[in-house]
Amino acid sequence: MEFNELKDFLDFKVEEYNNPKFIESDPIQLPHRYTLKEDIEITSFLISTIAWGNRKSIIKSGEKLLEIMGESPYDFVRSYNQTNSLKFVHRTFNHVDLDFFFRSLKAIYSQGGLEYSFSQHANIDGALGRIVNFRNSFLNTPHEVRSEKHISNPEKKSAAKRINMFLRWMVRNDQKGVDFGIWDSISPSELYIPLDVHTGNMARKLGLVSRTQNDLTTLKEMMEVLRKMDPKDPVKYDFALFGLGAFEDF
Repeated sequence: MEFNELKDFLDFKVEEYNNPKFIESDPIQLPHRYTLKEDIEITSFLISTIAWGNRKSIIKSGEKLLEIMGESPYDFVRSYNQTNSLKFVHRTFNHVDLDFFFRSLKAIYSQGGLEYSFSQHANIDGALGRIVNFRNSFLNTPHEVRSEKHISNPEKKSAAKRINMFLRWMVRNDQKGVDFGIWDSISPSELYIPLDVHTGNMARKLGLVSRTQNDLTTLKEMMEVLRKMDPKDPVKYDFALFGLGAFEDF
């Protein structure tokens, strides 16, 4: 397709998938159960952290996380201590990792909260710099080395799919009812697509990228094109690319 034709096609698909029906089968349904900003943030961060595998298994594991935290994830995190008995596993993320995440989140909220942590910026492109800074802050809490793999590092060429998804949820505010848009300290123009199998495959089929790896270099190649399509909100095309791959087998 020519550039304008491709843009029109993707814009059409964004409108098709970026609506409340998308929530019904997506893990974002779990934080949508809350109204308090901090409850939404904490739940979104944890759900996005375990967001690998099929969506049904992610939602099932996410339900267990919500059971552990109870009615108020924010209150749970603020009062958390290591005497809490945790039984949790989702693929390679287990109770040891969850204990660390709860302790680190407790520290984060004692120092201004998740939005404040991401509002700080390292000298790397856009939101990637925010992820690096956040990761360094998050890892200040004592932890086992095994847990570090659950916080992606763009400095190691990771596309940081899960954290980028979390940021999309928090930052985009298009009034469509899917993303929360509860952070105003970060511009949507900075965001990066949460690059996964579906979005990567669709990007290659549509000629947005040429590389076969789903890494940071490919992500930057993709974003260069998407930012030309919509400089203010380039990650809206995540809905189009994901929808084409996951729902239409395009």
